[in-house]
This record gives sequence, C-alpha cells and structure tokens, in this order.
Amino acid sequence: MTQLTQISDARPAPRDRAPIAQVKGRRLAVQSFGLTDRGRQRPTNQDQFVTAVLTRALGVQQTSLPQSSVHYADDRGHVFIVADGMGGASGGEQASALAVSAMERFLLNALRWLLTLNGAEQANVLHDFKAALRSVDASVCAAAANDPGLHGMGTTLTMAYSSETDLFVAHVGDSRCYLYRDGALQQLTHDDTLVQQMVESGLLPKEKAASHDLRHVITNVVGGTTPGVQAEVHRMSLYPGDTLLLCTDGLTGMVPDDRIAAVLKACRSPRDACEQLARLANERGGEDNVTVIVARYS
Repeated sequence: MTQLTQISDARPAPRDRAPIAQVKGRRLAVQSFGLTDRGRQRPTNQDQFVTAVLTRALGVQQTSLPQSSVHYADDRGHVFIVADGMGGASGGEQASALAVSAMERFLLNALRWLLTLNGAEQANVLHDFKAALRSVDASVCAAAANDPGLHGMGTTLTMAYSSETDLFVAHVGDSRCYLYRDGALQQLTHDDTLVQQMVESGLLPKEKAASHDLRHVITNVVGGTTPGVQAEVHRMSLYPGDTLLLCTDGLTGMVPDDRIAAVLKACRSPRDACEQLARLANERGGEDNVTVIVARYS
C-alpha cells in the first residue's frame, strides 16, 4: 500500500480573509459537539469518540482568599478523536476504547509542550503523534495477544488537535477528518482501504467506490493481525469561520459529501449538525455505527 504522509502548512488564505500573519497567535473561540449512534442494523456500537480541552490548571488545596479552587491559564488546546473498532462481538469495542484511552494518556503527558508551541516544536508534534499511534498500536496488539478471543481486533483512529490557529491531524484507517471552509468541504485524511488503492491505481472508477463490495476492507489499522501501523499526519492553519468534521464511515458510507456540506452550512450549532448528520445516516439505511464530531472556530 502506498501510505500518504503529508506535512502541510502553506495553505493559501481564502479570499477576503486576513493574511495568516494577522491571525497567527490569536485564540480562536471553539464550539464543538460529538455523538455516537448504534445505527439501525448493528447489534452493538463499536465506535468511540472524545471531545476535550487541554488546559493548564492550578488546583488550590487551601487558601485564606475567597477564590475558586481551580484556576485555569489562558493557554488551551482542543482535542477531537473518533475510532471505529473491528474484530468480533466484543473485540472491536475493546480495541477502539483502548486506543482512545491510550491517546488521551499521551496528550495528558504531552501537555507541558503542546500548549506552548514554537516553529520547531510544531514539526516535532507530527513525529510525536506518529510515535503515539505506534505505541497505541502496540498496546492493542498486546491486549489481543493476551486473550485468544480478541485475536485480530483493531480500530481506526482519527484525531485533530488545535491550538490557537494551528491544526494537527493524525489518522489511521477509514474514519475521516474534513475541513469546511467558505462553503467548500475538503477531506483532509486519506482512506486506508483496498477500494481506495484500486481507485488510485486506476483499477476502479471513483464513482463506483462508494458501492463496491470491498469498500469496507481496511489496509491499515491500529491493532489487527499484523503489528505495525503507518500513521498519516498533517499540519495546517485555521481561520475564523472554519468548521472541522470528524466521523466514522457509518456517516460517509450513507451520506455523500455534498449532503454533508449542506448540513454544515444550514445548521446553526455543532450539536444541530451532529444530530442532523446522524439522522440522515439512519434514514438512508443506518448500516453501521455512526459517530460525528463538529467543531466551529470563530
């Protein structure tokens, strides 16, 4: 498989936007919401998701001053993760839960530098996210090796981390991260699937990919039958007005990109967008668990 690994930070500013030099260092306000739904045909839900805020906090144990017991610094980062497990009745659910928990621990331990990134450290973030996914992969494989009933369990994992105007994306599998900007929806991640390989090699027309019988065959997962994972990472700049969408294939397998874009345009809040997208996926068949996170920046 040809693995896509991109490091991109030179995205041109959209028309009628301030140059990034004027936006850089600005704390963008973030509104986000996430949900997961079992769908209409699956007996269990093997998807997991997280929306979180990383902060510097001071926990006051005792004081003579009338004040809050916890003080937060201005620095903060926003974390969004989706994972879609696979592997038997319980293996997929355990794999996705283990992977998400392991990524949370990595982010918590990395807090000391994630909130104060300079130019050189931003490049290191991408390498560290790759290393984190390799560690998560090893953890899932080790858990499967200790329980024969979990043999081969695996999961997709797509994570977005933003701090001020910087966005970092780490990805494995066929869950997706999209950017909705100025009315256009752009898929930031690459689908690690056999069908995608066939499209890229010219063996399958792109318009037939969504309905192909092998569209669910994933070629790169966290865990699975073979240890070792190839993580895709990106870095880019965010602008006021941008919207991020993270989702599992329970959404994208049921709802085409143009309908997703229409919902993101029409809905006033991230919660409304998530609920409408999940509802559309179920109305169109609900063949898989569907998980959606929407984050809006202003």
